[in-house]
Amino acid sequence: MRLWKRVLLLVACLSFAASVSARELVGHAFVRDDGSLLIRERVVHLYGIFIPETSRQCRDWIRPVRCAERAVLALDFIVQGFVRCEPQFERADGSLEAICHVERTSFDPGIDLAAYLIEKGWALARPEAPFEYQAVERIARARGRGVWGEPVDVIRDRRRE
Repeated sequence: MRLWKRVLLLVACLSFAASVSARELVGHAFVRDDGSLLIRERVVHLYGIFIPETSRQCRDWIRPVRCAERAVLALDFIVQGFVRCEPQFERADGSLEAICHVERTSFDPGIDLAAYLIEKGWALARPEAPFEYQAVERIARARGRGVWGEPVDVIRDRRRE
């Protein structure tokens, strides 16, 4: 009888662990041109943000040269390898909306990719976004970062004068 209880407890623990890991998507991420991620053949959109159109830029100091919206380039810069995503819901087209982090470990929460883009001023917090995203957007707006500030091209032209 005692062995039976241990087996039952082990099965319960394993099923709980499987359900927790099934909710999380972890893998090497590729940044797509629309700002979504491709992880393990799943398209993942960052939850709670809207990426507005900005002028396309090219990173010509790397090979291959990458040209895209500024938010996409910023995301491509920070996503270097594995990403850990917590899906929030599935869209009608089968893609996921998720909160994603890089450099996340057991001891470090890592960097929230959506919050990173909002902080840089390259994304906006949607109304249903977490409160933290709304606060970070207000700070980026107050500091005039990204879409909230003067275009980077104008600043670059002034330095040449």
